[in-house]
Amino acid sequence: MATLSAYSSPPWQNSNPNSDLLSTQDEIDSQAHPPFESQSNDSLSSIMPPDPDLNPSPNPNPITNYNTSISSPPQSTSTPPPISLLHLSFNQDFGCFAAGTDHGFRIYNCDPLREIFRRDFDGDGNSGGGGIGVVEMLFRCNILAIVGGGADPQYSPNKVMIWDDHQSRCIGELSFRSEVRSVKLRRDRIIVVLEQKIFVYNFADLKLVHQIETIANPKGLCAVSHGAGSLVLVCPGLQKGQVRVEHYAAKRTKFIMAHDSRIACFSLTQDGQLLATASTKGTLVRVFNAADGTLLQEVRRGADRAEIYSLAFSSTAQWLAVSSDKGTVHVFSLKINPGSPGIDRSQSTDEPNLAVTLPASSLSFFKGVLPKYFSSEWSVAQFHLPEGSQYIVAFGHQKNTVVILGLDGSFYRCQFDPVNGGEMTRLEYHNFLKPPEAI
Repeated sequence: MATLSAYSSPPWQNSNPNSDLLSTQDEIDSQAHPPFESQSNDSLSSIMPPDPDLNPSPNPNPITNYNTSISSPPQSTSTPPPISLLHLSFNQDFGCFAAGTDHGFRIYNCDPLREIFRRDFDGDGNSGGGGIGVVEMLFRCNILAIVGGGADPQYSPNKVMIWDDHQSRCIGELSFRSEVRSVKLRRDRIIVVLEQKIFVYNFADLKLVHQIETIANPKGLCAVSHGAGSLVLVCPGLQKGQVRVEHYAAKRTKFIMAHDSRIACFSLTQDGQLLATASTKGTLVRVFNAADGTLLQEVRRGADRAEIYSLAFSSTAQWLAVSSDKGTVHVFSLKINPGSPGIDRSQSTDEPNLAVTLPASSLSFFKGVLPKYFSSEWSVAQFHLPEGSQYIVAFGHQKNTVVILGLDGSFYRCQFDPVNGGEMTRLEYHNFLKPPEAI
């Protein structure tokens, strides 16, 4: 799942009011009581479309399914204050996305694009300033994980607040000694990512079940599987260029030396079988078998260094999308079959910088003579965006489409030709920060 954050939180006053309850290992102080009551009567559960597959674990604060149709969010006659985006992330099935702002957070449906919920915290009587730097959805249910951020955070950036919008309040709180970089949710787990540690909790009782140490991870890189099978978790290892894969059902840890440079981004398929990685160099993307670490395919984004913002697999793992600071989204064809008993490795090579499948450069017949750049596998389709903003990408629910979100509020839906490739066709564009009636 792709996430994007662009905030730097200031030091928080009294960030650990219960610091005497914290261990020397950044242990949490889990609280199941609501720290405040919301003044809004609007409920996310009353307007989100249903998630028929949601079957959460038993919980003292049960996760409630959405069971009514979408209605328009409340509209104000006054001119809203300007909004700055601090965070964007898709939900687990890429059908919705969440936006953290300097005033609160908003939830949007992707197809069709529609703002279906917002909660603005400023002026609601709380001590915080409204800034939300992390928002993580749990599919389409009323449970969210939020973290304060921005210049004037609503909550301490050292805390994860478990928000139940059916009750319009926080039902749990996890406190840490350092700033929370990201949060991942599953139906049975909460994963909290700090600068150099990751904590895994049971969702039902907020009990800590696993703790992982990582190399410095300021972006909060972490990916988890969301299929019906067992939990697979990927995070940076303890060495530069290394990723760690935790297979919880098998109680097995796999380390993969994915790149020579530091890891910049990675993504898992829903079932946790395939892993795509990119380094800070940003020229190559590698696809691995997450179970045994075998390199299955390598594709080239470009020749010059780039910052990779997001990687995304299609639901069938047939395509891989990549967004970067070059203002281009690339779509690559994957020639692997993760569903077979043994993943086909015939496309793989002992030379990790050589192409493994078509399409490749027209000079690929000079392989071994010309630099490896000329034999690299290139993207099937591309879409060019205005430079200067950060974008994340996911595959849409319509066939051969991608959805692109920008921290400038831009929303693009594009379609690619799987046979002829080339420049994608823009199907729609919106600024989702505009009032709902303008979308």
